[in-house]
Amino acid sequence: MPASPRQIVTALVTTVFGYSLMQTVVVPALGLLTRELHTTPAWSAWILSAFLLSSAVLTPLLGRLGDLYGKRRVMVGVLAAYAVGMAGAALAQDIAQLIAARVVQGAALAVVPLSMAILREALPRERLASAMGLVSGIVGAGAGAGLVVGGLLADRLSWRHLFVLGALLALISLGMVARWVSRGERAASGGLDVPGSVLLGLSLVAVLLALTQGPSWGWYSAPVLGLFALGVLLAAGLLALERRRSDALIDVAELADRPMLATHLAALVFGAGSYFFYVAIPLFAQQRPGPDGAGFGASVTVAGLLMLPGMLAIIPAGIAIGRISQAIGSRWPLAIGFLAIAGGSALIAMAHGAYWHHLVFYGMVGAGSGLVMGALPKLIADIVPPARTGTANGLNNIARTVGGVVGSQLAAAVIASGSGGRAGAVPDSAFTALFWLAGGVAVVGVAVSPYAVRAVRTVTA
Repeated sequence: MPASPRQIVTALVTTVFGYSLMQTVVVPALGLLTRELHTTPAWSAWILSAFLLSSAVLTPLLGRLGDLYGKRRVMVGVLAAYAVGMAGAALAQDIAQLIAARVVQGAALAVVPLSMAILREALPRERLASAMGLVSGIVGAGAGAGLVVGGLLADRLSWRHLFVLGALLALISLGMVARWVSRGERAASGGLDVPGSVLLGLSLVAVLLALTQGPSWGWYSAPVLGLFALGVLLAAGLLALERRRSDALIDVAELADRPMLATHLAALVFGAGSYFFYVAIPLFAQQRPGPDGAGFGASVTVAGLLMLPGMLAIIPAGIAIGRISQAIGSRWPLAIGFLAIAGGSALIAMAHGAYWHHLVFYGMVGAGSGLVMGALPKLIADIVPPARTGTANGLNNIARTVGGVVGSQLAAAVIASGSGGRAGAVPDSAFTALFWLAGGVAVVGVAVSPYAVRAVRTVTA
């Protein structure tokens, strides 16, 4: 008997939650991993960087494979690889083995665009927007939950349990997808654009490597500038190649289309703004109050719990996308979401000296984030044909990933400059600057939002 829409959505929500949880669950444990694996902070930073780089390279390729050969088949393969990567991380004996396992885990970002494509195939149109909003909201909620769960496991058990949990979630998701998600149909024709995939992967690696290593190598050092230049050259070569291919991984005309370009830019600025909070709030909470009173001196667990209201607000906001779009039009949810983020950022920039400031104002940011995350896949579904849903959502997720790297590095630079590069308390002015930066980025998102909407088309039954 075919699975019901509720079962399909449940399988995809579980899958996406498992991925998004593990995206941030290692963040609270980085210091512990540095000590127990007898490594340096520079090497332990690669536990995050390797995951981001692998995600950026593999996601568009796996999204295209899903469009060509079936989303369910590719998702099952991705989840199997993800479970193997988690098991490898749990058993890692040194930092090199752990980083290698994280590279394998990076394939899991592809479950997000694959889930959006499956929803578009399997659900009736009237249920599509709310389901996409729910799945998108789970991405943000899981990332917030990862900070809480990571702190609890790191405090109470050991870092290996982080990856045991990830392996269990991957296996549960694998079983649910295999049982409830139908095989679907091959939506796209043509073959796999291997040269385009290689050029895209290399250009992303060059740019992301420059961003992640800029603080330690120096932003104006020859290696960093060389990597940025190489990334630009490879991207130019990619665009030149894709213009001539009939089965191009990137449809250049589609990419240059104003609504599609605006959705990718919105994802980029959203990713950057999110990481300002991921860095600032846990650091502020855990820091012992400095000379200017900045910090609470809280535990890792409490630091994560401060983000809980924002995490919980993401889900209902994402689910509400369908109703909001029907009531006021698809043009507005994205802009309203960025406005809420800008407002919450401004409030927390002006007042963050008490626990309730973080709980309430970041809750406002979380509600806005849910609207943004739910609106983006809905807008993409309105722009691209079904045959390119997985690929287009994959590229949008890569834009958000790149934004996250930019945001995390900018946040690190602000903190380093605020403390003068010395160990010790980060001044309140640095945290205030981070919150204002998040608000400024959200204002850019508001300005971009009106351009992300395709002109209304008449839909016939």
